[in-house]
Amino acid sequence: MSAINSKFREKLTETLKAVVPILVIVLLLCFTIAPIPPSVLMTFLLGAILLIVGMLFFNVGVELSMTPMGERTGSIITKSKNVFVIVLISFIMGFVITISEPDLQVLAQQVPSIPNMTLILAVALGVAIFLVLAILRMLLNVALSYLLVAFYAIIFILAFFVPKDFLSIAFDSGGVTTGPMTVPFIMAFGIGIASIRNDKNAADDSFGLVSMCSVGPILAVLILGLIYEPASTEQVSESIPIIDNTVDLWKLFMVELPHYFKEMAVSLLPIIVFFGIFQLFARDINKRTLIKIIVGLIYTYIGLVLFLTGVNVGFMPAGNYLGQTIAGLSYSWIIVPIGMIIGYFIVLAEPAVFVLTKQVEEMTSGAISAKAMGTSLSIGVAVSVGLAMIRVLTGISIMWFLIPGYLIALSITFFVPKLFTAIAFDSGGVASGPMTATFLLPFAMGACEALGGNIITDAFGIVAMVAMTPLITIQVMGLISKMKEMKLHKSVAAKAVVAAVYDDMEIIEL
Repeated sequence: MSAINSKFREKLTETLKAVVPILVIVLLLCFTIAPIPPSVLMTFLLGAILLIVGMLFFNVGVELSMTPMGERTGSIITKSKNVFVIVLISFIMGFVITISEPDLQVLAQQVPSIPNMTLILAVALGVAIFLVLAILRMLLNVALSYLLVAFYAIIFILAFFVPKDFLSIAFDSGGVTTGPMTVPFIMAFGIGIASIRNDKNAADDSFGLVSMCSVGPILAVLILGLIYEPASTEQVSESIPIIDNTVDLWKLFMVELPHYFKEMAVSLLPIIVFFGIFQLFARDINKRTLIKIIVGLIYTYIGLVLFLTGVNVGFMPAGNYLGQTIAGLSYSWIIVPIGMIIGYFIVLAEPAVFVLTKQVEEMTSGAISAKAMGTSLSIGVAVSVGLAMIRVLTGISIMWFLIPGYLIALSITFFVPKLFTAIAFDSGGVASGPMTATFLLPFAMGACEALGGNIITDAFGIVAMVAMTPLITIQVMGLISKMKEMKLHKSVAAKAVVAAVYDDMEIIEL
């Protein structure tokens, strides 16, 4: 119990460090250049409280349950050395977990021209196929960079034949399907598979599953875009709640809370059933570990319910209203630097970012610290939100940003250590989570509406932008690390030469 209490204290500190900067920025904007109604502000503040408590429970729960579940599943199926079993279980797991991802339901509702279930099944199939490919890549020790170059080349070729109304949503889908439900389990699954390998590349190959799983949904939606005709591109803006008193404010959250209790139960159930059936065959888990996992799952469930209620009910209206207000100013250009500042801090409040940075630090024995990872992600997201705001102001096609961005990111893969490439492409999917969907996207939609732009083509795509720039910043961090290492080796070699010369001179004197 004392260990869990200390874990809660540690996670509370991390959570407050991540969320408080966002609160301060929004409050500064509200009381200066972007006044908002008191009802929206109160909704935002109550949502922030739920977000903090939710993130706290989620982060503790993931460490107790999702991570050991994923690692155990990965290591056991790999020990079987039966390729058919590995492929089958990976495919089923990828398909089931993706369908349970709540962000996918939101994405499906944003594409009126494709039936919801068709889109959900296609995206789930895409994730399942690419999870299998990612597992086979690890087992066969194939370089991740070659696969990424090949698949993204196919994506951009397809993009030229798909109606522009599908482009932003297709690239957004790669980010939303790697959310707080899938990332912890899939990342731990990869670490579990790599743990039974003894070769020197095992640690490098333990990452990269999320990056491959992000490719499948993009291809799936692009292929659907070739089949279906785009429907009306009109989008209704997020409704702004008008609250007269504190009782109405509380009722606003209480009405939505049961919805998220049900949604998260449906989302977690497939993972629990999958792991339960798997353990019936494996029979390798002791009672103490099982109780710990059950407690962790309860914490994860409570955390996700509170987090999603807070951000969906409290953050969406505030983000939309702020975007409208700032874009409506005579100096609307200021939305670019403001968006960059918000992007810099908001990524640290993404639940899956905590999971990624911690696992990277543990797997590299501190060589890549969580702090360095967080800073690189923040810089990348700040740049991406700034570019997204430029798109909102100008209406420039998203392809003018994505093609050069991915060309740079894929080119760097051939010059950096394999580990940094895998972590960078994993980071892209992790950075574009619920905080992006519930605050940054409404922020861009509000701004787009105020400027009279096309919400589908100009506002959507911000998730894709957020998923792209960390690919560059994390790999640049890898380049810097590699150059420092080379410089250190040269320095050591030079000292060795000098020492050898002095030894020779001493011998001559003698």
